[in-house]
Amino acid sequence: MQSGNDHDRAKRAAARCAVETYVLDGMKLGLGSGTTSHWFVRALGEAVARGLDVVGVPTSTATRDLALEVGVPLTTLVEAVRLDLAIDGADEIDPQGAMIKGGGACLLWERIVADAADRMVAVVDEGKLVPTLGAFPLPIEVIPYEWESTRRSIARLLEKLGQPAAELSLRIRDGAPVVTDSGNYLIDADLKSIIDPLAIDGRLNWIPGVVENGLFTGIADEMVIGRADGTCEVRDCSRALTARPSTTPRGDR
Repeated sequence: MQSGNDHDRAKRAAARCAVETYVLDGMKLGLGSGTTSHWFVRALGEAVARGLDVVGVPTSTATRDLALEVGVPLTTLVEAVRLDLAIDGADEIDPQGAMIKGGGACLLWERIVADAADRMVAVVDEGKLVPTLGAFPLPIEVIPYEWESTRRSIARLLEKLGQPAAELSLRIRDGAPVVTDSGNYLIDADLKSIIDPLAIDGRLNWIPGVVENGLFTGIADEMVIGRADGTCEVRDCSRALTARPSTTPRGDR
């Protein structure tokens, strides 16, 4: 069993590998959220201090604040229009590169930034790689208005898709609903094992009140897996099927 320090070493290894492998002078980058992504932002800040010329678009206010702290120049999608690369983490990732994201409540901004990038790389520690998604509850971002009705609709859809009796919990912190950077709520779907990620990803967002869901299918082009011994592995997942059309080269899958 890995210790907390082992996890940190693995995350740091993945982050540094991503900087060394993918980041080039002049790039416009999507900066992910979560602990591994924040290790990437710190490593990127070190490279900027050594003279690397890049700009980033953050996927959360927390990432924005960290990037400013470590000296990574920021821009917006209004100014950058398209990004060369997005680097982001995952709460779970399967061997094909399908991910569950949103444990940090940033899934909507993460999806927007990933879709604005010509290439997306997932950075994870080895503990995030799983044979089947679903042990980590699936975050679903919903608008606050009548969210209970939206939750009932989610339950009906999941039952139709072979996921009956899913536990759907409103995410609470300090006695109040967690509010995302976009002002929405989060429902966490405890599915145990996701039978058909493509079907769920492709249909959840059609429910009125659902803003986004944390199943990212066919979005990662490659994954960087960090290990506690400081090594990392790069895997190609560019042939994975996607549930949705995309304006990026991934739309041709």
